[in-house]
Amino acid sequence: MNQHMNVVSDDIPLHLDDKPHDECGIFGIYAPGRDVARLTFFGLYALQHRGQESAGIATSDGRTAYFHKGMGLVSQVFNEENLSPLKGHIAIGHNRYSTTGSSNLRNASPYLIETVHGPMGVAHNGNLTNALQLRHMLLRRGVGLSSTTDSEVITQMLSAPPEVWLDGHYLDINGDNLDLWQTRIQAFMQIADGAYSLTILTRDGVYAVRDPYGLRPLCLGEIDGGYVVASESCALMTIGAKYLREIEPGEIVRLNADGISSIVGREPQRRALCIFEYVYFARPDSMLEGQGIHSVRQRMGQQLAREAPADADIIVPVPDSAVPAAIGFSQQSGLPYTEGLTKNRYIGRTFIQPDDQLRRDMVRLKYNPLASNLKGKRVVLVDDSIVRGNTSGPLVQLIRDGGATEVHVRVSSPPIRHPCFMGVDMATYKQLIAHKLDIESIRKQIGADSLDYLSLPGMLRAVEEGVQNEKSGHCTACFSGQYPVSIPEWLLSDERDKLILEGVWG
Repeated sequence: MNQHMNVVSDDIPLHLDDKPHDECGIFGIYAPGRDVARLTFFGLYALQHRGQESAGIATSDGRTAYFHKGMGLVSQVFNEENLSPLKGHIAIGHNRYSTTGSSNLRNASPYLIETVHGPMGVAHNGNLTNALQLRHMLLRRGVGLSSTTDSEVITQMLSAPPEVWLDGHYLDINGDNLDLWQTRIQAFMQIADGAYSLTILTRDGVYAVRDPYGLRPLCLGEIDGGYVVASESCALMTIGAKYLREIEPGEIVRLNADGISSIVGREPQRRALCIFEYVYFARPDSMLEGQGIHSVRQRMGQQLAREAPADADIIVPVPDSAVPAAIGFSQQSGLPYTEGLTKNRYIGRTFIQPDDQLRRDMVRLKYNPLASNLKGKRVVLVDDSIVRGNTSGPLVQLIRDGGATEVHVRVSSPPIRHPCFMGVDMATYKQLIAHKLDIESIRKQIGADSLDYLSLPGMLRAVEEGVQNEKSGHCTACFSGQYPVSIPEWLLSDERDKLILEGVWG
């Protein structure tokens, strides 16, 4: 959270939820003979859930690059008038939700610059945990920066030979048979820490890059003799592309006239895909690690019902993200599943301040109770996560207002006790309710008759049951506090909050 975002209370953004937010969705395509700008538009449209603050597309025809970006949703940023000039057969695209850098146009992506070797654009999902160090390194070398994002740092690092920004430090880079951009990407990967999935546009093709831990997702597809990369497989299905595989951790994939080629940019560390992709981020129709997200969330609900049953009459989800878990809870418990909350699907993000009464009743802007389903019932209200806890109490009250006699809250993930530093807006230690309170205290605060969470072993069991890759591994840091990458001390201190307020980090 940074000071540029409008709020309805001290720490509640106007998108009126209490969920973590992924930094962005990225897309890339090499497809001669196709309208790649239009395909990228629809790919970003499918990835809209990953970022709603800004959107951008950059294209290349092999000689010249074109781009357009703006603040807002994909459908607000693009129209026929500004999409048609984006010519070429190569494109990258980006949806942004700010975690590093403030929410304004100068921080919107992709970044597109001109280099001695032609245009280069970068779209980035994740956070570099050593972004400030790399930023200072560039500034000392005389590189000017116009934004506060680590995405621009990555762009500037890739725009020049490594010896320009390495201050004479030696890196063991395997340069044999590598092209210019592969060499630069590989050099960047040796000193970049944290999470990054990248799509990189050049004059001749697209490069797809994933950090050695595989913290953020990225997949590869094929379309009419061309190739596509995207944060999630749902974007491939939307444009009619065939899913091929995931980009491997530490891999650099090149898409150009020669087809697909791949090298190791940095040897993979222990794999640590963000487990919150399964809990909340990814669209339910996407695939990760060879399994459907919807089926994993159902298994989470089933496991939750085994671990934390409730003496109740009906199962009600918090729409829409908790629906699969609620279905799973119903299947395991034998209690009937029904809708208890109807959602206003057109709330989205708004910058119109509500009056004082609406501030107090802000959840009513997004949900209304279905009294005919709730009256006289003992309800299990299933949610997928609780972050700050500022909407859980009003939701419980809405269910009671609908006539429920009891409300038992069940959460299909463990308590979130630690912030994320790898590309997710997961709030700070001071804001995380489960960092400050135990479960019984949270129950009292939200006004539920009972409250329970899925255990960490239970969540891992539900996720790993269907994983097709025996090398898989997951980051659970927001639950366990065990970070897969080294976290600088300042990020764990009050200095982080200061830099967030200054719009420099977070």
